[in-house]
Amino acid sequence: MSPFAANFDHIPKISLKYCCAVVLLNARTRIAVQQGENLVPTDRSDEFVVFDSVQKSYDGEILVVKDLNLSMPKGEFLTMLGPSGSGKTTCLMMLAGFETATHGDIRLDGKPINNIPPHKRGIGMVFQNYALFPHMTIGENLGFPLEVRGMGKSEREAKITRALGMVQMEDFVNRRPAQLSGGQQQRVALARALVFEPELVLMDEPLGALDKQLREHMQFEITRLAHDLGITTVYVTHDQTEALTMSDRVAVFNDGRIQQLAPPEDLYERPENSFVAQFIGENNKLDGVVETINGEHCTVRLDDGTLVDAQPVNVSQAGERTRVSIRPERVESNPERLHPDAHLIDAEVLEFIYMGDTFRTRLRVAGNQDFVMKYRNAQDQPRYQKGDKIRIGWRPEDCRALDA
Repeated sequence: MSPFAANFDHIPKISLKYCCAVVLLNARTRIAVQQGENLVPTDRSDEFVVFDSVQKSYDGEILVVKDLNLSMPKGEFLTMLGPSGSGKTTCLMMLAGFETATHGDIRLDGKPINNIPPHKRGIGMVFQNYALFPHMTIGENLGFPLEVRGMGKSEREAKITRALGMVQMEDFVNRRPAQLSGGQQQRVALARALVFEPELVLMDEPLGALDKQLREHMQFEITRLAHDLGITTVYVTHDQTEALTMSDRVAVFNDGRIQQLAPPEDLYERPENSFVAQFIGENNKLDGVVETINGEHCTVRLDDGTLVDAQPVNVSQAGERTRVSIRPERVESNPERLHPDAHLIDAEVLEFIYMGDTFRTRLRVAGNQDFVMKYRNAQDQPRYQKGDKIRIGWRPEDCRALDA
């Protein structure tokens, strides 16, 4: 009996090799992605998915994935986030079996899967292009993988009804994909990925083709289903908003490596290097040289001579070049709202933008003309004019001294 499940179907942009494995939806999951030896958990029983020193090269010379060490416990929604070419999708495809690792091992539930074909891995996938069979009804699309596995009619119908109910699509069981909107088709694709009641599902930018409002709604739906059903989800995207709002943890990729792995709040509030600080959310950066370091505090002389206090993150000694990072919403200009320990610095207003619930002010600070301050629209908040000279401040712990 073939184990194929019709999670992929024939779509020009997806090869037949991919189509064979998309709907194999049996695996239990909670994903814990680790980069580097110091992050490997001591409890080996939690290692459901493991990347062990995995490398990938397409030409035998350039590595697109470099010494990747990931261990994943069951039950987590983890997002692989990064720019194009960062290696995130290649990692997903190696886990699915659509690409082979050049070096290293990939294990699933303790078993090596490097040489196991996609359709025998028990992993389901959802793609941006929904991959629905156009000549089948919605019910037939969901029933096909069950039928291929030899499941009886009554059991198939029960599973189809349950899966469509999860995504509020029960009334569309007899329609064809062409009769559905893009959002409805994506829900059907998700239902097909869940029809086997899987515990591991991989998603490769599944919401990229949807408009903003529908995309935000589907973010909530996917997250709710994943947590309600206890499904482990590995989600690939370049959209930081998706990553921050949907994930239990986020692995930020760049240049074939995980730059930081953390829960969304830690990732945003405590970036570990300049790449993560710039890639996640909006960020102000000021370049300078470390003057002094004393435990968890350091003094940085900016390139224009201004001194600022910061928290040393990946700088270690005086004289080292650094780039300090401050989030726009951590900058304050209202004296009544300034923290007693806030550092004060002169600024000139270059642009003041009303954004409804917030104000966005572009400032010249220490020679940097792209310094941004954002604050909530409230009656006691000032409204500035271009050319205003103001004093701004922030807490030293909100200013992070990172790699230059």
